[in-house]
Amino acid sequence: MNEAQQPATSGSGAGPLDAPRLNRQVCFAMYSATRATTAAYRPMLEELGLTYPQYLVMLVLWEEQPRSVRELGEELALDSGTLSPLLKRLEALGLVERRRSAADERRVEVFLTDAGAALSAKAAGVPQRLAEAAGLSTAELDQLRDTLNRLAAALQSSR
Repeated sequence: MNEAQQPATSGSGAGPLDAPRLNRQVCFAMYSATRATTAAYRPMLEELGLTYPQYLVMLVLWEEQPRSVRELGEELALDSGTLSPLLKRLEALGLVERRRSAADERRVEVFLTDAGAALSAKAAGVPQRLAEAAGLSTAELDQLRDTLNRLAAALQSSR
């Protein structure tokens, strides 16, 4: 094969620029980062007695409560089949309480218990600990979060 017939390469010997390469895929970088992030959270959340999905539910409730089950599902992008067992387990842990709305019996609202509210103070250091584990500045993490939020919004609206 002469030079004119050579495929275009990235200059790193990685192959053609348009060839699907794992190390060039945004999806794999996000997948890998998600797994690493969840693994980094695990020991921090074990100290709180929470799994990562339970922590996400608690974050929403620490921001504002009560929240309806539907609102929680929308906020966390979880269907009821995933959310209901999470709430049941958090209720068994004594961190939340589910109650039917007096105004609308069809609406189930989720409230923090005193123990659930108190857990917020214990969880306050988790974001800083994750930032330290990541070795990124607050500004870098903020930029990454904003970029990922824009990506998610763009991909959701393109469906």
